[in-house]
Amino acid sequence: MTSLTIARPDDWHLHLRDGAMMRAVLPHTAQHFARAIIMPNLVPPVVRGDQARAYRDRILAALPGGMAFEPLMTLYLTEDTDPEDVAAAHASGLIKAVKLYPAGATTNSASGVANFDNVRATLDRMAEIGLPLCVHGEVTDADIDIFDREAVFIDRVLDPIRRATPGLRVVMEHITTSNAVEYARAQDDSLGATITTHHLVINRNHILAGGIKPHYYCLPVAKREEHRLALRAAATSGEVRFFLGTDSAPHTDANKLLPCGCAGCFTAPNTMAILAQVFEQDAALDRLEAFASRNGPAFYRLPVNSDTITLTKSAPNYPVQIDTEDGPVTVFDPGFDLEWSVC
Repeated sequence: MTSLTIARPDDWHLHLRDGAMMRAVLPHTAQHFARAIIMPNLVPPVVRGDQARAYRDRILAALPGGMAFEPLMTLYLTEDTDPEDVAAAHASGLIKAVKLYPAGATTNSASGVANFDNVRATLDRMAEIGLPLCVHGEVTDADIDIFDREAVFIDRVLDPIRRATPGLRVVMEHITTSNAVEYARAQDDSLGATITTHHLVINRNHILAGGIKPHYYCLPVAKREEHRLALRAAATSGEVRFFLGTDSAPHTDANKLLPCGCAGCFTAPNTMAILAQVFEQDAALDRLEAFASRNGPAFYRLPVNSDTITLTKSAPNYPVQIDTEDGPVTVFDPGFDLEWSVC
């Protein structure tokens, strides 16, 4: 196959940041994706409906002329979140999900949840109105090895939350383990799971073997090869519960290269090229559209995009770095030559 046309994809987990960084990275998503779930972990975080509306307006104002893109807004769950503000923002069509960060789990998560009992009323209200909860699935306990934190979260936090809140629709975001794949497959259709581009490509050796590679450092951190292979099998399976959430997360090179560098991989410019190659390698090009364009809308109860993109068997042209007013941002390097491009 040398050409593949699919419904225009969506990104169900995206970091755009704000200000100058947002203006620089937004066109790279809008070039290929029709919609994206926008992460709310700004400083300060997007915790109320009025803040989500203002952030959406800033995104749309930054969109270059001639580009069509719909930001799907979320609210950042805190222990002080007002359930009725959440319900009102959902009823107005403004927000499509609420994001749960365990306090301290990742970038700008200090305002996240430490005591899950304190968000019970909000979760109950979300279950009542059918609003999804997007979950960063890691515990933050210092005595839990960082490579085990996703599996422990499933047992200690996620499963108890779902059992205590019947009807709550949940997205396990950026899953990284076979444990998460197995858990997702064992549940009903109230549970979905996103998989990133980079976790399909790298394992923990890519970060650590032969020297530390800061541009491969992300949270959740990449795991053993057996987990990467489980993710690829899930993504390429066509199963409706698995869909694309890139977690594309731009940081300037200066912040990535600090002694305590930032976590995140910036994959927006080359995600579709990488995915086409991964799916081709796994003899699953016929299932790329399900993963990138159909399964996400099905979970979020939205229509599939009516327009299309075409991928062709030719080397893609994308920058190694992009320039921002804050400094250069390095684009994720998959570690192999890419052979597909988006027309």
